[in-house]
Amino acid sequence: MSDSVQSPVSNLAPNLAKVPVTIVTGFLGAGKTTLISHLIRHAAGRRLAVVVNEFGTLGIDGDILKGCAIPDCPAENVVELANGCICCTVADDFIPTVEHLLAMTPRPDHILIETSGLALPKPLLKAFDWPAIRSRITVDGVIALADAEAVAAGRFAPDLAALAAQRAADPGIDHETPLSEVFEDQLACADIVLLTKADLAGPEGVAAARATIAAEAPRPVPVVELVDGVIDPAVILGLNAAAEDDIAARPSHHDGEDDHEHDDFDSLVHAAGEIDDPATLVARIETLARDHDILRVKGYAAVRGKPMRLLVQAVGARVRIQYDRPWRMDEARRTTLVVIAEHDRIDAATIGAVLNG
Repeated sequence: MSDSVQSPVSNLAPNLAKVPVTIVTGFLGAGKTTLISHLIRHAAGRRLAVVVNEFGTLGIDGDILKGCAIPDCPAENVVELANGCICCTVADDFIPTVEHLLAMTPRPDHILIETSGLALPKPLLKAFDWPAIRSRITVDGVIALADAEAVAAGRFAPDLAALAAQRAADPGIDHETPLSEVFEDQLACADIVLLTKADLAGPEGVAAARATIAAEAPRPVPVVELVDGVIDPAVILGLNAAAEDDIAARPSHHDGEDDHEHDDFDSLVHAAGEIDDPATLVARIETLARDHDILRVKGYAAVRGKPMRLLVQAVGARVRIQYDRPWRMDEARRTTLVVIAEHDRIDAATIGAVLNG
């Protein structure tokens, strides 16, 4: 057969083949949005669609990704599911969203799903057995992002000796934190782990993070270091893992439960007017993390006298700011920040007092 002739099978394959889906999971601030932004810009001819799930009512990540839109991933291919864990709203939100993407013309070649940092990936995997979509999509792979610096600092690795001693003293107390359970479930579901912010952790930190991941993962998984989300898409797309058929090999702390709750976490939206000094805002966010155990702050600030919008991304006391785009004429110049913490640490009056000074 000459190169210019295609067989009937090859002509039909694009419509008959299942659309691959990559689930991108990872803890708060691990770099999921940065990674997906990179994949959008380096799609290599793939027509992508993206589903973004955020914890909190204000959609930040979806707006960022829509700003990266290119012909292979236009803005209408970026769908945001806010104010609800994607794995808890399968029938109401996730399934209709996937059906909408599959009905697009042209149909996406690959779908990326960015979960909330608090989501458990395994319940989402189970959704791919939903009758309406199981014959049309497959989970190409589950990608777990882990912040090398945070993992190296032991934030998700309990002191096992101390834990054993405490349990011996009071067997009725479980001292494993909700955060560690989320982290371990994400690792347990992964086909590959991306160790982000390796430059901040340094060689010793990366080695410590790798050791922690090896100890926590229930089976050996590849671990790849990266900085600023830069990676060859061929490394993480096209894994052909068919993860929906391999659920039993991905244990979870919540196995046997019909669903799970996110009462351990809460969020609020802090709204204010223009600010005078970005450095002051950064210092106040650092205070929230240090003195009030706030996990994550993200959003936008309006800086007096500046035509550009200030993007704010904070993980604990690590705060990054940058001007991302001009304010539009139809937008109110307001400062709007999502604040996320464990449930008993969210106090609107305290958070407002710190951020307002």
